[in-house]
Amino acid sequence: MPTIEALGLTARIWAVGALCRAIADALETRFNPIAVRGEISGFTRASSGHCYFSLKDSQGQLRCAMFKRSAQMMDFSPSDGEFVELRGRLGVYEPRGELQLIVENMRRAGQGTWFEQFLRLKSKLEAEGLFSADRKRSISQRPRCIGVVTSLGAAALHDVAIALQRRVPHIPVVIAPSAVQGSDAAPALVQALQKLAHHPQMDVILLVRGGGSMEDLWAFNDEALARAIVNSSVPVITGLGHETDFSIADFCADLRAPTPTAAAELCATPRQELLEKLQAWASVLQNQTYRQFDQQMQHLDRAQSRLGRPSQGVTIEKMQLLSMQQHFQAALHTQLQREKYRLVAFAGNFDRSLHQTPARTRERLHRAALRLELLDPKLVLQRGFSWLSGVNGQAITSIAHTQAGQDVQATLADGVVDLQVTATRSI
Repeated sequence: MPTIEALGLTARIWAVGALCRAIADALETRFNPIAVRGEISGFTRASSGHCYFSLKDSQGQLRCAMFKRSAQMMDFSPSDGEFVELRGRLGVYEPRGELQLIVENMRRAGQGTWFEQFLRLKSKLEAEGLFSADRKRSISQRPRCIGVVTSLGAAALHDVAIALQRRVPHIPVVIAPSAVQGSDAAPALVQALQKLAHHPQMDVILLVRGGGSMEDLWAFNDEALARAIVNSSVPVITGLGHETDFSIADFCADLRAPTPTAAAELCATPRQELLEKLQAWASVLQNQTYRQFDQQMQHLDRAQSRLGRPSQGVTIEKMQLLSMQQHFQAALHTQLQREKYRLVAFAGNFDRSLHQTPARTRERLHRAALRLELLDPKLVLQRGFSWLSGVNGQAITSIAHTQAGQDVQATLADGVVDLQVTATRSI
């Protein structure tokens, strides 16, 4: 092909900024104003109030910006995956040379009806308790068998198979193929799910599909599929679309994974991790066994050392017996000497007691006779005293016991005198 120079033409050399402006002018003349429909992706709202996102379909995507004044006029909050119709003006963001659509108006597209259906079904099932966390079952980390529901031609199946082969190659996997898109997808998904649930060793089911538009994922917003997930006798993990995609099936599942690969990673503990734990347990058991073995060997060595030289043990026992005999004889001799001294001392004391007892007895009897003689009341009466008593013989020791005219008796050393009280006075 001949070059511009070969044709004798001179090519115009553009400055970058001027070229961007020229393209923007061409777009303005050729397309604006413009209306376009697609799926929102990567929606963000800046602190300034401006919104930035991409509008995409299966064949391309377009960068979009919606300034605060236009964003404030929307009657809904856009989110990723929604289908919308935009009206605005195409232009070029010159600092980066990027094509972008300045959005002046946004409304829900044909998806709007679907979205309303989604919200109605979500509210209905949530009110029935199908989304309740209390209803959801725990996932066994050591399943006997893993089931997968997806399309045989889907990239999701390839991703899941690679993840399972890498992490849990020892666990059997059963695939129940099903359509994952279109009007026949929901009944096929229900049938595949129920088939796996009746497998005798099935412990977990992965319901997976790759990313797509809301229309592509609409089969997973089916009420019959939602109830099949809830009524499944086997726990269900969903991995549908991208991390930002949510469906009714996700809310009903026992566990929701952001992607198909993540679902495969959450369904079981990796074999390598189990092997590492097993190795750690084996090491602990081995160390404990070695310690027990060493201790028993030490006990055996001690017993062997004692049994290997019995004469030494006999000699030691003889020496201990001789020592005990010597101690016993010495103690016996000492005790005999003490008893001998005590017997001699007792005999001497006994002899002295035999000689000294009559004299001491006579002396004690003499002293007792003197004390008895001193206590004889007749000796007192012989010194001029008398014993005064009533006619009944009771001793009178105080004038308080007498009264005028009372008859009394006075006992003297040689007889009794009858008296009568004429008067009393204190001294």
